[in-house]
Amino acid sequence: MAEDKLPTRAQDFSEWYNQLVLKAQLADYAPVRGCMIVRPYGWALWENIQSALDRRFKATGHQNVAFPLLIPKSFIEKEKHHVEGFSPELAVVTIGGGEILAEPLVVRPTSETIIGHMWSKWIQSYRDLPVLMNQWNSVVRWELRTKLFLRTLEFYWQEGHTAHATREEAVEETKQMLDVYTDFAVNDAAIPVIPGAKSDAEKFAGADVTYSIEALMGDGKALQSGTSHFLGQNFAQAFDVKYLDQNGQLQHCWTTSWGLSTRFIGAIIMVHGDDQGLVMPPKLAPTQVVIVPIFKTDEEKASVLQTAKELKAQLVKANLRVALDEREGFSPGWKFNDWEMRGVPVRVELGPKDVAKQAAMLARRDKPGREGKFSASLADLPATIEKLLAEIHQSLFDKALAFRRANTHETLRYDDFKKAVETGFAFAFWCGSGDCEASIKEETRATMRCIPLDPDAVLGHSSASGSGACVYCGKPAAHRAIFARAY
Repeated sequence: MAEDKLPTRAQDFSEWYNQLVLKAQLADYAPVRGCMIVRPYGWALWENIQSALDRRFKATGHQNVAFPLLIPKSFIEKEKHHVEGFSPELAVVTIGGGEILAEPLVVRPTSETIIGHMWSKWIQSYRDLPVLMNQWNSVVRWELRTKLFLRTLEFYWQEGHTAHATREEAVEETKQMLDVYTDFAVNDAAIPVIPGAKSDAEKFAGADVTYSIEALMGDGKALQSGTSHFLGQNFAQAFDVKYLDQNGQLQHCWTTSWGLSTRFIGAIIMVHGDDQGLVMPPKLAPTQVVIVPIFKTDEEKASVLQTAKELKAQLVKANLRVALDEREGFSPGWKFNDWEMRGVPVRVELGPKDVAKQAAMLARRDKPGREGKFSASLADLPATIEKLLAEIHQSLFDKALAFRRANTHETLRYDDFKKAVETGFAFAFWCGSGDCEASIKEETRATMRCIPLDPDAVLGHSSASGSGACVYCGKPAAHRAIFARAY
């Protein structure tokens, strides 16, 4: 409950995170190791994420579908890189209805294989292309070390799958969806992300190229927050997905896949949260405004609650997500702390003196204490709060961007690189060698997060460009990459 204080982020960031997820009632541990139960407050946040993304997917021509949870094991084995990448994480069903199955079934880790199988039946001609699909579902990957939202055996996500006539179209789709994720992260979640390409070691099993959006958490670790994969013709060849082109020639399709999961909730918690608890970005917050009535006598209670209910109705009419806290047996101060911990962007405090003045005291969650409090007229409150929510969004984004830039260091020397990854991002020249990448990981526990598509945006100004010397081996390097320890 709210009265049990959280550890500070400086004391123990990991325990701060774990306790906050539980106290804010976002999720809880399931009876099966590594699984989670998403509670109503957490699911409301996920629904708002779904809505923001789904709107964007449909605007770019994608349609939602549903494919089965169970996939024949032989499908997974058809694409050699895919099976190599996923074999250690597979959950396999061998008994059904009390009988040993003729073929084991894999519990869906991702759906490229079964979708490829169906596309081989559905796609016949260039007239059938492009195919633009997305599904909202859960997948299972048998993770050894788990953490609520960030890494669980079963997690919720969307997975987009598209098939195209040409390589160029598929590459354009891959980059378009990366842009969609970036736009969502910045404009809905107020999280500054770095879009870029993954290394071969870090790309999706079965992809030609993987792109990701990378975010810096409050403890200086990176979080891969969404991925978009150019799959080339790998799955099309494995599942015989062909089409007759305009010249009557049979061609393999070019395909993509892309996904963003409930781990993004972890990003929201760790980027914006403070020692008091969650700080929800206004556009995604399950509750955007909470009204806390303050009174001592029954007479005051009647007057204040009547005004509070009228105010709630006005705010709901303005399409705001509003809660009126009428819980009995809790002091206003306790309620303030409880809603602060839940990260509600705006708190409205309404007492008898406020009602008499036809005003209310507003408190911003992003600026705790007196700095974020001011009185506002009840008559103008819907418009005042809408403007305030926009200001809070921008404030959260600016703060997160300033933190990321302050903890991102251009490093030319390996000694500086090693210091940089202890607290944030190291931005360094890299020769592209898998051996250098593996050595860096072994020596520093830092991985290559991405090669930024816009290097100048990393620090907010032009920096070392062109080629340089690899930070590890000293050989000529054309790539500049972000390295960090990561979740």
